Amino acid sequence: MAAIGNSPTQQAFTPAIDYFSGNGSTTAFTLSRPVASVAQVQVTIDNVAQNPSSAYTVSTNTITFTSAPLSGTNNIYVYYTSPITQVIAPGQGTAGVNALDVYGGVGTAAMNLPSGTTAQRPGTPLSGAQRYNSSLAAMEYYNGTSWQPVVANYTYSATYLLVAGGGGGSYGGGGGAGAGGYLTGTTSLTIGTVYTATVGAGGAGSAVTIGGNGSNSSFTGLTTAIGGGAGGVGSTTAPNSGGSGGGDGANAGHAGAAGTAGQGNAGGASGTAGVSPYPSGGGGGAGAAGAAGSGSQSGAGGVGLANTITGSSVYYAGGGGGAGTSQGSAPGAGGNGGGQTGGNSTSAVPAATANLGGGGGGAGNYSGTPSGGAGGSGVIIISVPTANYSGTTTGSPTITTNGSNTVIKFTSSGTYTA
Repeated sequence: MAAIGNSPTQQAFTPAIDYFSGNGSTTAFTLSRPVASVAQVQVTIDNVAQNPSSAYTVSTNTITFTSAPLSGTNNIYVYYTSPITQVIAPGQGTAGVNALDVYGGVGTAAMNLPSGTTAQRPGTPLSGAQRYNSSLAAMEYYNGTSWQPVVANYTYSATYLLVAGGGGGSYGGGGGAGAGGYLTGTTSLTIGTVYTATVGAGGAGSAVTIGGNGSNSSFTGLTTAIGGGAGGVGSTTAPNSGGSGGGDGANAGHAGAAGTAGQGNAGGASGTAGVSPYPSGGGGGAGAAGAAGSGSQSGAGGVGLANTITGSSVYYAGGGGGAGTSQGSAPGAGGNGGGQTGGNSTSAVPAATANLGGGGGGAGNYSGTPSGGAGGSGVIIISVPTANYSGTTTGSPTITTNGSNTVIKFTSSGTYTA
């Protein structure tokens, strides 16, 4: 391994003696070896040992006596007892490329820093530590809290699924509500950037008017998934458009509402206005439009779409079923993907399944009409390579793994720092 400063060497000490001849006037003599301390030599003049604390001093290759030794031939001898200790401390600007780990050994080449995978990061690094992360193929440094890229715009690929909240069912022979908008694909995440996940709530069901649209789901940098449209009210109010559109209410004579292109489908129409038993339309789903009411059968909600981002095939964003009526139409089934089945004329409709974005079912019509079903809340799921996963989140998402990826599932709003 290269070292900064002098190259390490193995040295052996060979004892030696220097002889000098005094002349009664000379006090300084040149030594054959450098000496760092008087403790490294023993000095004798005319066979009398000299006191190192008072008789002489040394400075590298010079010994200086307090008084000039008397005249004599080789009457002064200096015996070396240990080698000088050399300090390896090159001055500023004196360590050349060959003293560093420099590729190519020239000043215009490159210095090789420590390299390793994400898993091989030091356990307790100091602030300012730098290394090459071979998992990320990027330089990184430790800021005292976490490892950060040296280049701020370093990115990695992620797969995503965004589902908005489903629409709420309406009263009075209400149409089934549309599912929340469904979006999936891949994107690039920039290391160190905080991404906000906003999970849309399901729309409220209503016993007195049209239900509420579902709320949008969004993730920083991605297209927003649009909340599902509410189902129409029997005999009166038309359904709402949304991620997927709501189905028409019984005996209302409207078309189903439109879905958002690339996110969902339209709701179904109701049966012919004025013709008993007044079937209502189903809400649109991510995979298909809601069915129209026909004969004595209210429309089923459109089917959702299956997605395997978590490692299992799960359907999301099914439309809600149209309501049954007291005149004899049967409720429509909810679409696969969390859509709720429509109600009959005697009971309230349960809420659609949470975090699938399904549409709420319409409520049946009779005196004291019950409430339509609330839409299911949405979900945001991000899948990133485990080697890139930062582990920094808020909002308590569920963290799982799927093969070589880490899956971050937000069932309520939060953040992920890439």
